[in-house]
Amino acid sequence: RALLAEYAAELSDPEQRRLYEEEVTALERERGVEVRFIHPTPGYVLRTSLAGSRRCYLNICSNPHVAPPRVRAEPGGHRWALPHSLAPGREELGRSGRRRFIYDVVFHPAALRTAARSARFRRMLSDTAMDAVESRFAAQLDRINASVLRSTRYKGVPQAPVLRSPLPGAAPRP
Repeated sequence: RALLAEYAAELSDPEQRRLYEEEVTALERERGVEVRFIHPTPGYVLRTSLAGSRRCYLNICSNPHVAPPRVRAEPGGHRWALPHSLAPGREELGRSGRRRFIYDVVFHPAALRTAARSARFRRMLSDTAMDAVESRFAAQLDRINASVLRSTRYKGVPQAPVLRSPLPGAAPRP
């Protein structure tokens, strides 16, 4: 028990986490890849169900490393480009002991600021997040009963996904 407690304390230490991220960044740089950890800033939470039977939450978050939203005028309206980063889903236990799926969808902070001012933009952002989860993970989300949790900004334990991009002039990995 003492070793497990020591290990858990080491994992939750911010200094250890920073050291781990530096080591991973250095290792990937040797391989010719630039690595950026995306630490999600909480935004809002969508509650829905997965395949109609399991509770599912989509954390809509922000990080400045993600490209900002772009708009282009077209006949009859506008076309939005909403770049995002999608972390793999994870299964966690809720307070009641029931399992729930959690997905983090990370947008640029400007997208969440616009969503806070406009209900239509928030709906578009939520639809984009659900589309991303459904297409990437072949999940069946219940769009009809999806709702925004009013007093909750993030569900689960935050995890930092990684953005990888090849370094210019680096040799490709074998």
